[in-house]
Amino acid sequence: MKLVCLDLEGVLVPEIWINVALKTGIEELKLTTRDIPDYDVLMNKRLGILKEHKLNLKDIQEVINTMDPLPGAYEFSMAVRSKTQLIILSDTFEQFAAPLMKKLEWPTLFCNTLVIDEKDRITGYTLRQKDGKRKAVEAFHSAGFQILAAGDSYNDLTMIQTAEQGLFFRSPLSIQEENPDIKAVDEYKDLLSAINKFLEN
Repeated sequence: MKLVCLDLEGVLVPEIWINVALKTGIEELKLTTRDIPDYDVLMNKRLGILKEHKLNLKDIQEVINTMDPLPGAYEFSMAVRSKTQLIILSDTFEQFAAPLMKKLEWPTLFCNTLVIDEKDRITGYTLRQKDGKRKAVEAFHSAGFQILAAGDSYNDLTMIQTAEQGLFFRSPLSIQEENPDIKAVDEYKDLLSAINKFLEN
């Protein structure tokens, strides 16, 4: 059996932290794993910014509640799910993802968890596991599945490289140039075409 594993932000939904940055005017929150590949460094920077500006979980959730999937993402995801299982492998957090998952009709999501104190402040985070995207693909392999994986950033690389077929989707040119062996597509129709070919072969 074959599965499709996709990143979430930048692939199916907008980047959450960029939207928070636009809403709050805090430019540094626009940084993503496209800019800082080390996720721990990036998240600790974000936590410091939230503390400095006294932003809590509710503030971020209010922004997320105004967000919608990227144009065409819902139709694309439903087309994939009509053919096989779609698994979202994301470095986002369960406290952020729920409103967006609802708008995508609840595809399966593997993600992380925020640590929240009694005053609704985000004080830390718990990774489901280190390099969780790659390990999820390896676990699916051990269960007898073949995987097509696609994502847009550095934190998707090991997942993409471990899968039977891997693609970049709407990734920065710099990442594509550093990994010329990985096919890059920018439109859902092209990603869906690659998925269909993978499922048929």
